[in-house]
Amino acid sequence: MTLRVQILKDKFSQSLGLPFKELLPESVIRLAISELKIKYKKRLFDPLITLWAFLSQVLDTDKTCNNAVSKIIAHLAGEEVEVPSLRDAPRTTDTSAYCQARARLPEKLLEKLFNFSAQSLEQKVASEYLWCGRNVKVIDGSTVSMPDTVENQKEYPQPSSQKPGCGFPIAKIGVVFSLVTGAAVALCIDVLNTHDIKLARRLYSFLKPNDVLIGDRAFCAYADMVTITKLGCDAIFRKHQSRTTTMSKGKIIGDCDKLVTWYKPKSCPKGLNKDEFLALPPSITVREVYYYVVIPGFRTQQVSLITTLLDKSSYSTLEIVGLYGKRWDVELDLRHLKTTLGMDILRCKTPSMVRKEIYVFLLAYNLLRSLMWDAGTTYATPPLRLSLQGTRHHLINFIPKLLATTSTTRLKIYRTLLKIIAHKAVPDRPARNEPRVRKRRPKAYPLMTKPRHELRKQLQTA
Repeated sequence: MTLRVQILKDKFSQSLGLPFKELLPESVIRLAISELKIKYKKRLFDPLITLWAFLSQVLDTDKTCNNAVSKIIAHLAGEEVEVPSLRDAPRTTDTSAYCQARARLPEKLLEKLFNFSAQSLEQKVASEYLWCGRNVKVIDGSTVSMPDTVENQKEYPQPSSQKPGCGFPIAKIGVVFSLVTGAAVALCIDVLNTHDIKLARRLYSFLKPNDVLIGDRAFCAYADMVTITKLGCDAIFRKHQSRTTTMSKGKIIGDCDKLVTWYKPKSCPKGLNKDEFLALPPSITVREVYYYVVIPGFRTQQVSLITTLLDKSSYSTLEIVGLYGKRWDVELDLRHLKTTLGMDILRCKTPSMVRKEIYVFLLAYNLLRSLMWDAGTTYATPPLRLSLQGTRHHLINFIPKLLATTSTTRLKIYRTLLKIIAHKAVPDRPARNEPRVRKRRPKAYPLMTKPRHELRKQLQTA
């Protein structure tokens, strides 16, 4: 068993460890295991191998446990190590051993490694990539579905509009992304009916002084503006629709730009306790920037932004409008996570494993972003213009070559990988608009309106 474990460690460190050695080195994983006082037996699926196998599983298009275990056996067979006999195979080649090893991975360990991956990539950002010398974060919420099991339904119930047995459990996630690197820097998970602003208030602690936070109108609240400024940060949110726009009020500081005074709400808003409400100041001064969006075929729309960046000489109107226009990047980041990597539909059957799966998806996403950052900065290509799907394809295709070479030529192949990734740049298409329609028709099967066991009875009696 010791020989097999060492071979797998060498294989995974060469395939996953080489591209990500600066972002997630083995020493960091071992330090996190030590800090959390995780004890484990000397077996094939120790925490290190299980984590690397889990990462390769979510990066692959085939995300089954059978495929993950098959890779491990292939690594062993490639080194002419005796593959388990048919009698002993269930203990090593059966997916139950790997699945049990994943279940033994503490959620805190995956959360800790995810946070480390985000911080490591943030440290690579030079001042030339910052906006007005400041790091910009973007916040948004989304949902993910999971298998319809009793445990998942109990902790993450399906939408109340769906009949019992006809829907899937859904979790609400709040994510903070870095605008510079595109990496995820913070995550929180809750039930479906949780408001975005409740998730956001759990994520503000991840902000660092001098950060600028961008969000849509769901986050534009009095208490949140106060909280963000107390953290030494600033915010740019779209104005909430419940606040009417009055052009005559406020101190005009430029075209479509003014300073306005917001007053403390008369009653305590939902989501705040009495002590938090009483601690709010009686008023705050914010800056309102409004502009017009003209899209052919649609009515001209006025957009109002609320920000705590009050100094116009340091932050001009055009700079604020242009920065908020990049908020759309968070939608692309979420699409990469859910569609490109396949996090939209999770596979685990218990709430604990669902949360672990989400953290591993975000960790793998950050590892790809790190690879894109290295490729872009090495070959003078904007990292955010690189294709994340292309990066994943190239990494998967290059892994066999990284495994088969010696240490002297491995670095050369790695630099070739970076060069190919940098060559796969997505063309810039400003003001591109496409209709959100589907051309391919779905199959003509009706939707499920009754639980499956009732439909089976109908088939039997028909």
